[in-house]
Amino acid sequence: MPSRIRVAVIAAGLALLSNLASAQSAEFISNYTWAGPTKDYGGFSGIEVFEGGKRFTVIGDKGVIVEGLFTRTGPRISGVRPVLQKIRDRKGRAVSKSRSDAEGLAIGADGRVYISFENRHRVRAYQQIGSPAQKLAKHPDFKRFSGNDGLEALAISTDGTLYALPERAAKSGIPVFRFKDGTWGIPFHIPAVSSFKAVGADFGPDGKFYLLERSFKSVFGFRSQVRRFEISGDQISNSEVILQTSAGRHGNLEGIALWRDGRGDIRLTMIADDNFNYFQRGEFVEYRLKQ
Repeated sequence: MPSRIRVAVIAAGLALLSNLASAQSAEFISNYTWAGPTKDYGGFSGIEVFEGGKRFTVIGDKGVIVEGLFTRTGPRISGVRPVLQKIRDRKGRAVSKSRSDAEGLAIGADGRVYISFENRHRVRAYQQIGSPAQKLAKHPDFKRFSGNDGLEALAISTDGTLYALPERAAKSGIPVFRFKDGTWGIPFHIPAVSSFKAVGADFGPDGKFYLLERSFKSVFGFRSQVRRFEISGDQISNSEVILQTSAGRHGNLEGIALWRDGRGDIRLTMIADDNFNYFQRGEFVEYRLKQ
């Protein structure tokens, strides 16, 4: 083997080992397959978790929002008690089918709810769950999204600043839209990684920004990864892969929530979108960050 090829192979191997090492900073806890009691339960994309892992809120592709309680056996989810209602439009009616594709969810410390929608690309605010929608301004780029590549991920920082990310990256990377002082801007882009697409985001109890990404390049199913960043002003830095899964390890993970458990550890709770297909599974998946 020529020396330069040998060096390249060794370098690639070291890079792979480095990536695998960083990917082991999240420890698997459990997964729980969730089949709801009616046909509206499914297609879930966004999630928030509260009260130390006791309570959750999720949104779905059919314009629904579900509040629920987890039953736990030790640290593992062993049951779910959900209550479903329709997401409302600005007149307080159930959102129409053509405008119902809810993808991203963020809930502020004040209880204010934000939901991003695909196809009719927009973000809506709600005083609380069940309230009529309140219109937010749009960024000009929103109209350029294709039908299924719009605002997939939504997150809110501790100071109430809202961040939104589309599923499809631009040539310069994944644009991060920031809603501040009543307008959207793009303070930075996140470098895209291979075939992975942004599908979920959240700020953790540590103040860091977590990005859930999904790849579907195998007959064996979806791969997922979670990257962690630090945001300061108009800068994003210190990218770190904290989780990578093999194809088919989990379902189509599209939503992520970070919270702190009773031991003080940071947990990742993710939810899989079954797309209302019998051969896909809706599930909650949980990991713990290693200290």
